[in-house]
Amino acid sequence: MNRRILVMPDRDAVARTAASRLLVAIQDTLAAQPVAHLVVTGGTVGIGTLAEVARSPLAGDVDWTSVHVWWGDERFVATGDGDRNEGQAQEAMLGALPLPEDNIHRMGSSSDFASAEDAAEAYRAEMSAAGDPAWDVLMLGLGPDGHVASLFPGHASFTEGGPSAYAVHDSPKPPPTRVTLSRETIQRARRVWVVAAGAEKAEKVAACVHGDESLPGATAKGTDETLWMIDAAAATGI
Repeated sequence: MNRRILVMPDRDAVARTAASRLLVAIQDTLAAQPVAHLVVTGGTVGIGTLAEVARSPLAGDVDWTSVHVWWGDERFVATGDGDRNEGQAQEAMLGALPLPEDNIHRMGSSSDFASAEDAAEAYRAEMSAAGDPAWDVLMLGLGPDGHVASLFPGHASFTEGGPSAYAVHDSPKPPPTRVTLSRETIQRARRVWVVAAGAEKAEKVAACVHGDESLPGATAKGTDETLWMIDAAAATGI
């Protein structure tokens, strides 16, 4: 699947564009099937996108009772810790929309589980109970090192892999303990969208879009669509 690239002027424009496309994609999905499964991401652009979704007048047209929200990765820290992606997402979008709590599939925290392995096992069970959905839209941010989710280049989290969701230890980016979806689980998504902004990402953005699969970002591909939404600064190396 060839990657498509959209370049916007700045970080805020990336978030607005991703939000608009996400709302349309959800509506299109629900016109064809009863439920939409969305995987969200953290990071500045990822959370900014969620905030733009909540602010958009188009959000009022979505049947949110038919939307399920999942995570690509999570930091294994205590509930309420500022590093938790789900807490940032709750503040940016989830708390502003009429999403049933049962439709929000949070990865477990260290407040709930003794280990990241236990949290990953619980998430695998939750995915299985939902029919191991082929995600309708899976969003990812890209790190300056080319990582996506908690799959890091050259690290066991990426090179060794694991089941559909698994624990990550000694992450090169703090906090060190995490839970992530696997590369294969990401690749079963119908649409994979990568959002990135900033000149510090330009080198790895270029390497990823040109297919350097030593970088996790280059392996983030959807079965129907692979779309990169980046700002002008992140596009300078392409």
